[in-house]
Amino acid sequence: QVQLVESGGGLVQAGGSLRLSCAASGRTFSNCLMGWFRQAPGKEREFVAGISRSGGTTYYADSVKGRFTISRDNAKNTAYLQMNSLKPEDTAVYYCAADWGPVQIARSAREFDYWGQGTQVTVSS
Repeated sequence: QVQLVESGGGLVQAGGSLRLSCAASGRTFSNCLMGWFRQAPGKEREFVAGISRSGGTTYYADSVKGRFTISRDNAKNTAYLQMNSLKPEDTAVYYCAADWGPVQIARSAREFDYWGQGTQVTVSS
């Protein structure tokens, strides 16, 4: 049974930083594609960042490129999202997602089979 557990959310002032973690269990972590998504009130869930199984390939939404960094530690079964220069528009519930299928790069929520419960990030102006 796959479990993804996010942590690290909170309240931060604009310009500040947060680091989210996603701890995975239940399947071989190094075999899964990982992604981070977010959902603000009244909006659809949107792609934030993705990382390949080895960690060698990362990709981002234009809105966070240059400010956020996705990474993973396969020995610790954990993925991370380092968020710098946070803006009020980054306020959302952040979700990590995993896929053990053959897809190499995925930006759509439909391509991920497993999801965490979400962690709230609030950026005050």
